[in-house]
Amino acid sequence: MANPIFANLPTTIFEEMSGLARELGAINLGQGFPDDPGPQAIRERAADAVLNGYNQYPPMAGLPELRAAVAAHYARTQGLDFDWASEITITSGATEALAAAFLGLIQPGDEVVVFQPLYDAYLPLIRRAGGVPRLVKLSPPHWRFDRAMLEAAFSPKTRFVVLNNPINPAGAVLPREDLALLADFCVAHDVIAICDEVWEQVVFDGARHLPLIAFPGMRERTVKIGSAGKMFGLTGWKVGFLCAAPELTRALSRTHQFLTFTTAPNLQAAVAWGLENSGDWFATMPRDLQRSRDRLAAGLASEGFVTLPAQGTYFLNIDLAASGIAEPDRTFALRAVKDAGVASIPVSALYEEDHVTTILRLCLAKNDQTLDEGVRRLAKARDLSRQA
Repeated sequence: MANPIFANLPTTIFEEMSGLARELGAINLGQGFPDDPGPQAIRERAADAVLNGYNQYPPMAGLPELRAAVAAHYARTQGLDFDWASEITITSGATEALAAAFLGLIQPGDEVVVFQPLYDAYLPLIRRAGGVPRLVKLSPPHWRFDRAMLEAAFSPKTRFVVLNNPINPAGAVLPREDLALLADFCVAHDVIAICDEVWEQVVFDGARHLPLIAFPGMRERTVKIGSAGKMFGLTGWKVGFLCAAPELTRALSRTHQFLTFTTAPNLQAAVAWGLENSGDWFATMPRDLQRSRDRLAAGLASEGFVTLPAQGTYFLNIDLAASGIAEPDRTFALRAVKDAGVASIPVSALYEEDHVTTILRLCLAKNDQTLDEGVRRLAKARDLSRQA
């Protein structure tokens, strides 16, 4: 009776591992949420807005002050020139923004180029919209694509490409030359790019996030998606941004109105205030996360683990094979959570085909004690794996 696209989906790897962590009392380095509660001033604004503000339906496209704040934020940080009234829609999180983009734009039979490993919502939503995914495999340690890979994926039926940058789970920030190459393909093939850029503020070591929409020929053919939850470490708030040229925005906003229609007004008001008043946060937050990354990487190295470069996001990856672990990533991840008390994410779960089975994703956005204990337990899991 149910639609087979969704009825046949397994439990997501995130829910599986987090469920095991809760059931077994394990440390959760799997699901990507921080220990830090987020900026107090923004949370206070949200609480005040509930008690003293407006709690009825806000405008479908979002509070004007938030849409204006999003436009101003991207002008300051990325040099983009969005018109808040015609080019920005507020959604209930980035996943809803993705759903609006896929359901509002894709027509049956359209081919959609997608890079794997990938966020697990992409493929079922694309298929439910009638799209046909064309998968491009990215591989460790650098997770890059080249001209030959794009030529093999693009065809006369290609209508869309989905790009996640910075990349979850890879922790990679794509360089300018890769983005310029993809932009050239989009223009040559008359393709719309749907850009999941939720990690745009979480970049390390002086790296700079470059939005695809800023490249030549991309302004009118890109949907840019952002997330206040990722920007402010408030992942439960589910406040997302859809940014696109007016013609695209008309289709996106009309799809959004029949998905969630709108988003909690107190959260919108608080995010609007935060975007205008949190310059210090955007400087200190990535610096603090970089310190956590370095602590986790150093701890793992001291135990003999080999990690991959992490330029952004909440994630650091272990190369299991290089670390002397012969088990596939999923087998090792289950051993680690069940026998050693630490949850992680096997990156193979984020491929649909031609899986990479040697990479384990860890969330670095945790306090020092949690990171240190996680390292100790992963070392125990490695010892158990070798004994087995």
